[in-house]
Amino acid sequence: MATEACITKEPKGLGFFERYLTVWVLLCIAGGILLGKVAPQVARSLDGMALVVDGAPVVSIPIAVCLFFMMYPIMVKIDFGEVLKAGRSLKPVTLTLVVNWAIKPFTMYGISLLFLGVVFRQFIGPDAVDLVKMPLGLDLPVGSVYGAGTVVLHEGLKMLEVPLWRSYLAGCILLGIAPCTAMVLVWGYLARGNDGHTLVMVAINSLAMLVLYGVLGGFLLGVGRLPVPWQALLLSIAVYVALPLVAGYASRRWIIAAKGEAWFREKFLHLLTPVTIVALLLTLVLLFSFKGEVILGNPLTILWIAVPLFLQTVLIFAVTYAAARRLGFTYRDAAPSAMIGASNHFEVAIATAVMLFGLSSGAALATVVGVLIEVPVMLMLVGICKRTTHWFGSEE
Repeated sequence: MATEACITKEPKGLGFFERYLTVWVLLCIAGGILLGKVAPQVARSLDGMALVVDGAPVVSIPIAVCLFFMMYPIMVKIDFGEVLKAGRSLKPVTLTLVVNWAIKPFTMYGISLLFLGVVFRQFIGPDAVDLVKMPLGLDLPVGSVYGAGTVVLHEGLKMLEVPLWRSYLAGCILLGIAPCTAMVLVWGYLARGNDGHTLVMVAINSLAMLVLYGVLGGFLLGVGRLPVPWQALLLSIAVYVALPLVAGYASRRWIIAAKGEAWFREKFLHLLTPVTIVALLLTLVLLFSFKGEVILGNPLTILWIAVPLFLQTVLIFAVTYAAARRLGFTYRDAAPSAMIGASNHFEVAIATAVMLFGLSSGAALATVVGVLIEVPVMLMLVGICKRTTHWFGSEE
């Protein structure tokens, strides 16, 4: 039997914000970049407000506040008594794990290697190099060769000089092994998916990341051993997922107990309708004000990196969506299953790139490009989902 909805259902049809969301997104991206250019000191001050782990900014406090208000309206709608029922179906769980951990990291590696290392290599510069941090615990003399890099002395510090395209490849790999655990709740919500099912997938992916992120990262990066950012992962998941989850659960119970379920559905939820979208747009302004100077300074580089990331996103979405249809999923389970595979946890990828390679590295830039294309591409995929609901059987 198909899983029942785990959220309070809303009237069908798009609201004002959702109907023109692509327009608002583009305006906010432009506004954020403009803010970073016109008032860089404001952007730097906001960007500096962060929780730091091992010298790397892991959680941006302004972004965390925006994400809380983005997630809370979704979390408070979920009937947590029904979430366990959503987790009893093994097919969606199995599909998510297989796509995110057995397929996605390797297709990201292959597509990025093809485009960055072959197709676009001449444009990037076959002899262009990047200076990255020495791997943790490694102390080699200047001139030593380590993998594809050479140890050099830069401003009194030992650095590893590597081909620039390989540095971009490393950033793409870090994105490919970080499936989305927060924003996917927004994409599933906009696609009218089953939020209870999405929440179960988020929990499973969060646990899987703690085990597999370092293992797959070390293997694909080819550094022998990748330091696992346990603190960064735990802190990120706690702030971006657990905090709004607990707040939503507690406030839902309190409001229904105090005011009744009818008031909760008809009054309270109505007030929250635009909050998620507004918070998403504010998040975009902040993100692109932080990174606007980098994006404007590297327009063609952004394009070279964006192409493989875009192709990877569309490929994984198509594979998961087709598999969900083949396995007999309902639309409300198929849409979030495809979304969680296609999107990336760019906060963790950026933090890891900074910790491993440095803030000014090509790897860090590649993860920023992941932010740049994430929202427009995922909104495109949300639109595809909405236009293909008839491909799937109806829920009983």
